[in-house]
Amino acid sequence: MPTAFLLTACQGPAPKNPQTLSPELTARIEALSQKTQKDLVEVEGGTFIMGDFGPIDPRAEMPYSSDRNDDVLREVTLSSYAIGAKKITYADFDVYTDATGQPRTAQYPIDLEYRNIPDDLPVGVSWEAAQQYCGWVGKLIGRKMELPTEAQWEYAARNRGQFVIWPTDDGSVDDGRNVGDFETIGRYASQHGYTIGPTPLGQYPPTPLGLYDMIDHGFEWMFDWYQDPYDISDTRDPRGPAHGEEKVQRSHNSRGGDSLFIVSMTFTRFKRHPNPGPNSLLEDKDKHLFNPNSRNRFRCASPTTQAAKDR
Repeated sequence: MPTAFLLTACQGPAPKNPQTLSPELTARIEALSQKTQKDLVEVEGGTFIMGDFGPIDPRAEMPYSSDRNDDVLREVTLSSYAIGAKKITYADFDVYTDATGQPRTAQYPIDLEYRNIPDDLPVGVSWEAAQQYCGWVGKLIGRKMELPTEAQWEYAARNRGQFVIWPTDDGSVDDGRNVGDFETIGRYASQHGYTIGPTPLGQYPPTPLGLYDMIDHGFEWMFDWYQDPYDISDTRDPRGPAHGEEKVQRSHNSRGGDSLFIVSMTFTRFKRHPNPGPNSLLEDKDKHLFNPNSRNRFRCASPTTQAAKDR
């Protein structure tokens, strides 16, 4: 399908007139389309026990987590779907905002210390912006795209629902080998002139399904409104309650294996308002303002499989 048509067909922010797109922007849109298709991991559906499975795991027979919002187990059946191998980057998101005529995200001085570094740094945006991006890029590749549900995310993080505690290549946390160690992370930031900010994606081995950075590199927005506990009767492709005040988040922003060992398991749940207000270090000086979503990342998912798309 021609790029010009796809841009005019998108929902959400109004796109620029396709006739005004520069050759450079058109090439970036096409490259993003190809990248998005290449990065989608097709996940065969199935049934699994969602939540802190420690009490039914022979290795533990007690909860792995001290949190109480993940200890209600429910059997969930998911249809096959696809999920992005990596979180979305600033470069990816810039294509979207440039193509739709929106201002680029994270433009405060503190954000600019890192957001234009030409590495694959994960973007931080609100829930609504993340959902709109997924819908837009889905139009580019001709399949429905949205944020993953928390059931989809957990099922994928656990290698299709197995008893996997940490979403890494082998289900362990091995500081410096399959997650970033504090020294390496700090050295990267120092080399690029900042102290607090993201580090590149895809530097450590993926999960067996081929998913990168599920354990760290920022909290990930889920499709679902947060509910504690979640509805145990909602067992077939659950999408959470119809309304709410906060959205579910998965993954974590902590750095270094020692902290991730505690806070970022495959079933760990977090929550945040979908559109956080401005953040600042000193409210009276604009130069200290920074992106309120700097730690809120996302990856996209498709509720349809490639086989369904090809029919």
